[in-house]
Amino acid sequence: MRYEESLPFVEQNVVGADPTRSDGFRQWRDLHHGTIATWADYERYPWPMVTAESLANYEYLATHLPEGMGLMVCHAGGIYEHLSAIFSYEGLCYALYDQPDLVQAVAQRLGELMFDVYRQLVELPGVIAIFPGDDMGFRSATLIPPDALRRYTLPWHRRYARLAHEHGLPYFLHSCGNLAAIMPDLINDIGIDAKHSFENAIMPVEEFQALYGDRIGVLGGVDVDILGRGSPELVRAEVRRIISACHPRGRFCIGSGNSIPSYIPVENYLAMLDEALR
Repeated sequence: MRYEESLPFVEQNVVGADPTRSDGFRQWRDLHHGTIATWADYERYPWPMVTAESLANYEYLATHLPEGMGLMVCHAGGIYEHLSAIFSYEGLCYALYDQPDLVQAVAQRLGELMFDVYRQLVELPGVIAIFPGDDMGFRSATLIPPDALRRYTLPWHRRYARLAHEHGLPYFLHSCGNLAAIMPDLINDIGIDAKHSFENAIMPVEEFQALYGDRIGVLGGVDVDILGRGSPELVRAEVRRIISACHPRGRFCIGSGNSIPSYIPVENYLAMLDEALR
């Protein structure tokens, strides 16, 4: 199983109604208003601390796993995701050019806090992989210039991956979007062991595997659009198609191309699982 939990960073969100969720609401990042825009904001920002309470849920799961089950863990939200949330996406884009020293300071603080989480997670019993999520792209490119990712966020992924490998654990990465510009960095420099998040409109999973599958594992691939709008029969056909294309090459795990949102019909999700197991 995979579990993630974030430190309580203060970030701006937009709330809207969502009848598919049990609480009736869904939150999105505020793209225009952040909590840090100046050095004064940085100085008064309530940076969280990593405490025993921060890790309590991880420790409980690690010590109560059913026999034969392993635990994949990560800090919820990656270094880029929290950086863009604290500044807001719009604010970060401006700050990259107007206040790069402030961006560096916030990234440094975030990276150190997350490292404090990871250095304790790798010591837990039952942990079999570090599997962070850090969405760094959209349909046609990375969300900020590749060089900015190389400066502010990728060095922290390198450090987390090294920590995982030093403890004999693989380092998987979930990241949405078109990451073609930084895939060499992720594979050769950071050393990710597998990649998750695939969208047919960007690059179908079998094409990604053909390019990179000899160097890293490939996780998932059933497009969320098909899971969301297709029929159970279409989902089953897509699962069979992907397995036929990717299984013979090896280093592949069938599953959803992304997280399972609340609007996915239950019958489609169950069809994916059943067809994969069958």
